[in-house]
Amino acid sequence: MSQRLQGKTAFITAAGQGIGRAIAEAFVREGATVIATDINAALLHGVVEATGCRAQVMDATDAVAIRAAAAQAGLVDVLVNAAGYVHAGTVLDCTEADWDFAFNLNVRSQFRTIQAFLPGMLAENGGHGGSIINLASVAGSLKGAPNRFVYGSTKAAVIGLTKAVAADFITRGVRCNAICPGTVESPSLRDRIAAQAQASGQTLAQVEAAFIARQPMGRLGRTSEIAALAVYLASDESAFTTGTAQVIDGGWSN
Repeated sequence: MSQRLQGKTAFITAAGQGIGRAIAEAFVREGATVIATDINAALLHGVVEATGCRAQVMDATDAVAIRAAAAQAGLVDVLVNAAGYVHAGTVLDCTEADWDFAFNLNVRSQFRTIQAFLPGMLAENGGHGGSIINLASVAGSLKGAPNRFVYGSTKAAVIGLTKAVAADFITRGVRCNAICPGTVESPSLRDRIAAQAQASGQTLAQVEAAFIARQPMGRLGRTSEIAALAVYLASDESAFTTGTAQVIDGGWSN
C-alpha cells in the first residue's frame, strides 16, 4: 500500500458492514489509525478481527454517546459519517415516525458528530485541520428516485449540511465533502431487495434485475469503489477539495 493516510486518525460511524466497513478497511490499509463504531457489537468484532482497528459500540442517534466517544477519541484528522437508513415509499406512505427516524439517523447524527469532533480539528485549538466526509446519495437533491421520499429528503439535507460546514470552516483548516453513491452492493441493499420482493410478489432475481437496470453502467457499485473515493477525500491529495457532492453512481444521475 502507498500509506496515503499514514499518521492520520479517523473516526467512522456505521463501520460494521457495507460502505462503512469498506472505508474502515481501506483506511487501515492506507496507514490510518481507525476508530470504528457501530451499534452492532458483533459486526464491530468482525471488523476488528479483519483489520486490527480500534472499535467502540456507539448508537449514532445518541447525543450523549457521541460526545463521550469524541472525548475518548481525542483529536482526529478524519471524520466519516456513514450511518444511515433507507426507507421505501412515497410521501403518502411516510409517517411522522418514519420522518423523525430518518432525519434523526441520516442527518441529525451527522450534525452531532461534526459538532463533537470539529472543535478538536481546528488549527487554532491545537488540531491539524482535517477532513469530514458525509455519506449522502444521488437520490436526493441530485436525482429524484421513485419510492425514496423520506430517504431522498434526508440525503438532500446532508448535501446542504456539508456545503454549509465547508463554507464556514474553509479558512480554518477543515474540509467537508459528501459522497453520493448510486446503488451499491451491500447487506443493506440485500435487505431492501428481500423486502421489496415480499411486498410486490416478485422474485429476488426480478427485484435485483430492476435495481441493476436503472444503472446505465449495467452493474451495481462496489463498496470498495466508494471506499477508494473516501481515501482520496481523507488524504492530503484532496487538499483543494471542499464543499463538493462527489457523485459515484455508474452514470445513474447523468
